[in-house]
Amino acid sequence: MSFKQGPLYPCNPSTTRGEPTKISSSKDKVVYTNGRSVIIRDLKDAAVATAYVGHVQPTTVARISPSGYYCASADVTGTVRIWDTVGEEQVLKGEYKVISGRVKDLAWDGESKRIIAVGDGRDKFGHAFMVDTGSSTGDIIGHSKTVNAVSIRHQRPFRAATAADDGSIVFHQGVPFKYDKTIKTHTKFVQDVRYAPSGDHFASVGTDYKIFLYDGKTGETLGEFTDSPHTGSIMAVSWSPDNKSVATSSADRTVKLWDVETKKAEITWTLGSAVEHQQVGNTWTEGDSIVSLSMSGDLNVFDKRIGDKPARVLYGPQKPVTAALPEQSSTFFVGTADGRVLHHTEDGYEYIGGNAHATLVAGLSPAHDGKVYSIGLDDRLREIEGKSYTPATFTTASQPKSVAVTADSTVFVIETESIEAVRSNQKVFDLALKYTPSAIAAVGSVIAVGGEDQKVRLYSWDGKALTENGTLEGNKGTVSALAFAPDGVLLASGDSSGKIVLFDANERKAVTSRWAFHSGRINALAWTADGRHCASGSLDTHVYVWSVEKPMKNVALKNAGPGGVSTVFWLGENELASAGADGCVRRWSIAFHA
Repeated sequence: MSFKQGPLYPCNPSTTRGEPTKISSSKDKVVYTNGRSVIIRDLKDAAVATAYVGHVQPTTVARISPSGYYCASADVTGTVRIWDTVGEEQVLKGEYKVISGRVKDLAWDGESKRIIAVGDGRDKFGHAFMVDTGSSTGDIIGHSKTVNAVSIRHQRPFRAATAADDGSIVFHQGVPFKYDKTIKTHTKFVQDVRYAPSGDHFASVGTDYKIFLYDGKTGETLGEFTDSPHTGSIMAVSWSPDNKSVATSSADRTVKLWDVETKKAEITWTLGSAVEHQQVGNTWTEGDSIVSLSMSGDLNVFDKRIGDKPARVLYGPQKPVTAALPEQSSTFFVGTADGRVLHHTEDGYEYIGGNAHATLVAGLSPAHDGKVYSIGLDDRLREIEGKSYTPATFTTASQPKSVAVTADSTVFVIETESIEAVRSNQKVFDLALKYTPSAIAAVGSVIAVGGEDQKVRLYSWDGKALTENGTLEGNKGTVSALAFAPDGVLLASGDSSGKIVLFDANERKAVTSRWAFHSGRINALAWTADGRHCASGSLDTHVYVWSVEKPMKNVALKNAGPGGVSTVFWLGENELASAGADGCVRRWSIAFHA
């Protein structure tokens, strides 16, 4: 058996309230960060997305070099990593610790040889260095508070502008970079500063709702954009490829397109009225798309020819994926740690309509009538019909842990000390337990419940009550995942020690306990349709595909999910998908050998 990595369905950028989030672009690719991952995704082709997971700490900003061969990404500890974007290997070119705090922004020079990284530090707020050696190439000084943004003129003579929370912009001569002057145009935090591609001008925006334009060579202030100004903090500015326009994204939930010559607002796009519609970052791609980032993580792609709304919106999970459910060959549902459920089709993700869960989605389970049931840590059981939640909601007695649906569409929810049975939003039965349940699975009218006492108990459901039929023993830790094979005979039981025991549910005996290669808690189990192979995802970041006929044969997908795999599911006979802590869904083609 062997495997091949398929497409990656990426997460969306992570955002922080009241702070700008730096996103960047190279040709038609958009680059952003989420957690410890750096995502590069192609706007033209949704199937082309890559994730870089080399950082140990949460990442803050990433930018591809002008040459297009390297990407520099930085994290909260002040470390910058420069890595290869061309090969599959993502070879590390250099890793440099540049400042003592988090890096807020970085910029490449036009020759792809130097980088300036800025942010929060103790002794200095910025560092200019050579890409190859990490040696210093000037001093970034003149600020007294955290530096939010930096931009380098791509033509010689090099210039650099840095913008900070002390309300000033410092203009540097280059190379080596040295202090030239302080520009005090803004009265509050300066959030972003950007050079035009031609290097003739640069622009700055800030929390004082103002936008200023400067001469690129001398740093002289050329004027302010005062026509129909923003009414909230401006978080980001970017230039058009032809240097004639700038786009600004603001916390007043609008994106404005300005003409540089006349300093007038040409188009204003309004995105909504809620907090999640605040615009916190933007970038203008070479293909002439303006991409602006909402607080909710949505990437709004604007076209100058469409003046009232985004041409399209790219959705995706912003937090870890905690539950998932396959539908057809490339359609599936994912539930995330912030309570949202998304549906993925060939066109990408879209949100499930209606009121979402208030917090983490703990489980998703399908019913035979096509409905999907979801449970959340907000103590709610909800049902999804089609593409939206139904108004019906059932409040559980205590916090739900897992959910399963029997053939007669009764939903069973395990809680701290009981099992509740719910049908058409009414509780029909509940059973108090003497042990603490931790996992549940159902097939037909048989229900298996795993407990923290390392045992699996089998119950049968007659439509009115649950009757206990037997106990399966063999796990070495808290039973954390259960899955019945499609025929209902075999039951896989994974536990917190990383061991999976395969039981025969009819004969109530263990078939094999050799599926024991994981080193962390088993979070998910998924059977193929023919019941001959079972996939497992674990906290140890690995995914294994096990064979029933040859228990010692397996496919090991090492490091399949950085931070831990929380869910695995099959999208057809040979297509496996895994998702977890980094919010990305990865597809794998598995080749089974007869």
